[in-house]
Amino acid sequence: MKGVPGPTGHVVVVGAGLSGLACALHLLGAGRRVTVVERDTGPGGRAGRLRLGGFEIDTGPTVLTMPHLADEAFAAVGDSLYRRVELTALHPAYRACFADGSSLDVHTDGEAMEAEVRRFAGPAQAAGYRELRQWLERLYRAQMRRFIDTNFDSPGRLLHPDLARLAALGGFGRLDGRIRRFLSDERLRRVFSFQSLYAGVAPARALAAYAVIAYMDTVAGVWFPKGGMHALPRAMADAAADAGAELRWAAEVSALERSAGRVRAVRLASGERIACDAVVLTCELPVAYELLGRRPRRPVRPRHSPSAVVLHAGTDRTWPQLAHHTLSFGAAWERTFDELTRTGELMSDPSLLITRPTAHDPSLAPPGRHLHYVLAPCPNTTTGPPATAWRDLGPRYRDSLVRELERRGLEGFGDSIEQELLVTPLDWTARGHAAGSPFSLSHTFAQTGPFRPRNLVRGTENAVLAGCGTTPGVGVPTVLISGKLAAARITGLPGLRPGRARTSPSLLVRAGADDPS
Repeated sequence: MKGVPGPTGHVVVVGAGLSGLACALHLLGAGRRVTVVERDTGPGGRAGRLRLGGFEIDTGPTVLTMPHLADEAFAAVGDSLYRRVELTALHPAYRACFADGSSLDVHTDGEAMEAEVRRFAGPAQAAGYRELRQWLERLYRAQMRRFIDTNFDSPGRLLHPDLARLAALGGFGRLDGRIRRFLSDERLRRVFSFQSLYAGVAPARALAAYAVIAYMDTVAGVWFPKGGMHALPRAMADAAADAGAELRWAAEVSALERSAGRVRAVRLASGERIACDAVVLTCELPVAYELLGRRPRRPVRPRHSPSAVVLHAGTDRTWPQLAHHTLSFGAAWERTFDELTRTGELMSDPSLLITRPTAHDPSLAPPGRHLHYVLAPCPNTTTGPPATAWRDLGPRYRDSLVRELERRGLEGFGDSIEQELLVTPLDWTARGHAAGSPFSLSHTFAQTGPFRPRNLVRGTENAVLAGCGTTPGVGVPTVLISGKLAAARITGLPGLRPGRARTSPSLLVRAGADDPS
C-alpha cells in the first residue's frame, strides 16, 4: 500500500463530516497531532443539524447501518460509540407500502422476515427469501475486506482469489436479474434493489455486487441514534477533542500553501496560516482539486448520482401506518429510473422515503408534535432541470408531493404542517455539491473500486482525500471506511488499532426495540 512519505506528525483534516471525523480519530489513535477545520459552526457536514421552531432536523442521512464501523473509529482512541451514543435497533427496519395497497414490514432478523414474506407472498417466496439472504451474506463476505475496506493502488489489486469468488456468486451480472433468481414477486424485488438508486444506477443496469448495500439494509440491521443522526458526528467530535484534537469551527479553507510537491500549510479565509505535515481533504472533489491546483485526467466524464428533494415537515399529528422508515413505492419502477437517470424528468409516479424520527425520540419535536422527513429522488442538475430552475419548480413540486402523500393515505398532511423546510438541488448546489446532488459520483463500473477517484493525489505527496467522492463511495458506512482508509495512507496502519478500553454494546443498545407505530 502506497502512503504519504516524509514527516506526518501534524495532520490538518479539512471538513468535520463523518469521513473527516473518522479519519481524525484513527490518526489520533496512531499518535498523530490533529487539527480539524470546518467551515460550519459545528460538526456533521452532510449529517448536520438545524433547529426550526422547536424541531431538531437532521439535514443529511437518516438511516444508520453497520454501526460497528463507527465504533472502530472510537476504539482507535480507546473510546466506544456505545458509551457515547444510545442506539436503538429498528424492528421493522422499514415498512414498504405498494401502489396496490399491500404493505410489508422489512425485518433484519431472518426468521421474522421469512415469516413476514410468507404472510405477504406465500411459501415459495419465503423459501426464495431464505436463499437470497444466504447469497447476500456470502456476497458481503466476498467483498468487504478485499474490495470495499481497502486502499487500491491499481486495478491489479483486484487480482485475488476473492475476485473469483465474487464472480462465482454472480457479482458481475445485473442486480435485477440476480434478485429475480430468488424472488418472482416484483414488489419483493424492489425491497432488495431500490438501494441501487442511491448508487446512481438502475437495478437493471447495476452490477449484482451492489446488492451488498441491500445486505447492510436488510440483513445487518438498521439503527437509530437517540438525538437523531447528528448525534453520531457530535459524539465523534467530542471523542476527538477528548483525545487531543484541535477542532476549529467556522474556519473555511481558502488556500493550500505548497512547495516542492508538498502542502506546507493550510490557509483560512480569516488569513490564519496553519502549518502541517500532511492534509486530508474531505470537501467535495471539485473543491479539493481546486485547492490542490490540479484535476486528475479521467478517461470518461464523471457521472453523478441522481439528486433529491427533501421536505422536512414539523406536524401536529402523525399517521399510524408510518413506521420509523417507510418506503412508499409508486406503481412505476423501470420508468422511474429512466426519468431519474436518462430523460431528466421528475418522477411521474414517485417512490418516496418517509422517515419519522420522533417515533423513537419525541424530544426532537415540541411536546405533542412530530417530525417527518420526505425524500423524493430527482434528476441531478446535469441530467435534469438546472439548479436555478428549482427557484420556481421547488414550491410547485412541494405541493405535488403533499398531494401525493395525502392520496396515499396521509390525510390532512398539508394542513398538519406547522414548520417546514424544503431542500432542492438549488440548495445542494449552494452547498458546493457537484451536479446539485448530495449523493456524489454514481457507482458505475468506471467509478467503482480502483476506478473511483483515488484518495492519493498525483503531484502532491502529502495530500489525501476522503469522503463519498473517493474510495469506497457513497453512504454512511462507506464514508466512515473512507476516513479510515485516508488515515491508513498517512500512518501506514492497515486498519483499526486496538483501543485501550471497550464498552459492551449490550449496555446501551436496545437490540429488541419494537417500532412504536
